[in-house]
Amino acid sequence: MKKFINSVDSLLDETLLGFSKAHADIIKLNTSPNFVTRKLPTRQGKVALISGGGSGHEPLHIGFVGAGMLDAACPGQIFTSPSPDQMLAAALAVENGGGVLFIVKNYAGDVMNFEMAAEMLELPNASILVSDDVALPRNHSAGRRGVAGTLIVEKIVGAAAEQGADLAYCKTLGDSVNKASASMGVALRCCTVPALGHPTFALSDTEMEMGVGIHGERGRETLNLTSATEIVEHIAALIDEDLKPQKGQSVLLHVNGFGATPLMELYLIYDLAAQYWEKRGINIVRSLVGNYTTSIDMAGCSITLTLLEEQWLALWDAPVHTSGLRWGC
Repeated sequence: MKKFINSVDSLLDETLLGFSKAHADIIKLNTSPNFVTRKLPTRQGKVALISGGGSGHEPLHIGFVGAGMLDAACPGQIFTSPSPDQMLAAALAVENGGGVLFIVKNYAGDVMNFEMAAEMLELPNASILVSDDVALPRNHSAGRRGVAGTLIVEKIVGAAAEQGADLAYCKTLGDSVNKASASMGVALRCCTVPALGHPTFALSDTEMEMGVGIHGERGRETLNLTSATEIVEHIAALIDEDLKPQKGQSVLLHVNGFGATPLMELYLIYDLAAQYWEKRGINIVRSLVGNYTTSIDMAGCSITLTLLEEQWLALWDAPVHTSGLRWGC
């Protein structure tokens, strides 16, 4: 393992300190317990959006704290859920009279700890459970995992909250965006968790892992490495089968890198995915390409398609000012 670290034990604290210094115009870092909040106060009555999860997925979630998206984010250790105490402290720090909305990726530890925090929080609150990963069937015992579609939920709901939508509306909106989103990932090389010191699974030079998660877990199947076109068509077909977009449907197409895939490859994947749906009469009206929901240093990517309703497009386009997303400001 070759990484820029001083100590595995101090890595998260040092990373958060560097992040807070680099983006001191946008965020504030709280320690003991760790959480990140907006630097500037929000208006009275605004719904407070809080997300979080294990570190290693940056810029998700701390990179999406700021105007137009999250009010706070709770980072756990690498691929480890933050504690209920972190979530509760963050909620109390940012709640401003409009209640608290937790945005939770569907992983057992995240779900359990956010539920505990919600039960302890003596303020109006609700939760959105993100479950966009089509690598798992809808009837899977633990449900589908929350992956790159989390960003889309956070952006659209964040814009609605910024514009004055109440807690019930934001909760319903987030659930609807999640339902309209589907993602699928593929890895060419697994990530190396610093505490482990080696990749969590091995792939030969002629293999790829299809349907991989974002925590270094194996996917649905190991396949022979093939052309980019065939990889995209395999993923897009599964997404298409799940969402069943109709001809003329407006969509957002998001190609997400896992941390070690060059942008030139991600843009190639985007072009191939766009061709796939354009041939079927799907109207791609918005796009996002880059490393947003990463898996430390995994080589691979995911494709996310979101079926857009007309009002969601305006919310996606609404101003956002975070370290990870910034436009219209």
